[in-house]
Amino acid sequence: MTETLKELGERTRRSVLGDAHVNRSEANKTGFDAPFIDFITQGAWGSLWSRSEISKRERSMLTIALLAALGHHDEVAMHIRATANTGASREDIREALLHVAVYAGVPAANTAFKIAKQVYAEFDAAKVKDPAND
Repeated sequence: MTETLKELGERTRRSVLGDAHVNRSEANKTGFDAPFIDFITQGAWGSLWSRSEISKRERSMLTIALLAALGHHDEVAMHIRATANTGASREDIREALLHVAVYAGVPAANTAFKIAKQVYAEFDAAKVKDPAND
């Protein structure tokens, strides 16, 4: 049987964000936002994140840079947490945020660096290893 786009998206979403995050999201889903969750599961996770042309590590770097440039701070933090699953190292994220500084502005990068430092402090406290140093 062929995997549907929704099933592929769900599998990819869990591999990137982790079961705990997805389970919380699903537990908080309502009839109001269920169509939106299905849309991003199929579109973002099934159609985009599941493509094989670039790695999840590279997608993490691109996603974090774009979110930082657009000022989507909660999403920046979520995707930095996801680097524990995608293989993007702290150095990878630092380099992506340096690009943000040049191409999207220092204030956007400054805020993103602050968020990254907070997430990495959480990682260190929980002894979450940097993917590049496993």
